[in-house]
Amino acid sequence: MKKLVNVVVVALLCMAGVVQAEIVAPDELIKTTAQDVLTIVKQDKDIQAGNEKKILALVDAKVLPHFDFARMTQLAVGKYWRSATNEQKQALVTEFRNMLVRTYTKAFTVYRDQTIDVKPFKMAADATEVTVKTAINKPGAPPVPVDYEMKKTANGWKAFDVTIEGVSMVTSYRGTFATQIDQNGIDGLIKMLSDKNANAANAPLQKAETK
Repeated sequence: MKKLVNVVVVALLCMAGVVQAEIVAPDELIKTTAQDVLTIVKQDKDIQAGNEKKILALVDAKVLPHFDFARMTQLAVGKYWRSATNEQKQALVTEFRNMLVRTYTKAFTVYRDQTIDVKPFKMAADATEVTVKTAINKPGAPPVPVDYEMKKTANGWKAFDVTIEGVSMVTSYRGTFATQIDQNGIDGLIKMLSDKNANAANAPLQKAETK
């Protein structure tokens, strides 16, 4: 998970953008908005140094609107989702979202001189789910492949999973979640996530490792 955290900042930045009047193709959404936001991070020394207020504001405004956290949570919880009550489902989505926000907020401090290539992309006119393939390039290191699983919604294309070097973000959490539910039930998973988020909120945001 450490390597996933270290590169996910650039992956998430790809999803940043502004609300537009018409639905933009998923690859164009990534391609046309990534550079603007990467430039902000590159030029803002406070963000690179770990200014939590600035980073959280950037994440909230530019990143979160382009992710379907409800579906991400459902996929991460897996077969147990069906047996959860509506209240439990809402709590799971809230805590999972908060955990990811905190994890990726810390990852913003690893940005240096990465660039992003969006691979050639084609989709059927009636497609509702697609995979957009990209690569994160860092000087002196091999490209890191990042794939976005995206779904078309009434509010535009939303990402519901990110796969980095063949490792799915959703799948990486599924095993841990399943173990927790088997041992302590769905409420046990909610408590684990809530405790993790509470501890993270009380800890100052430190500069993330770059290796």
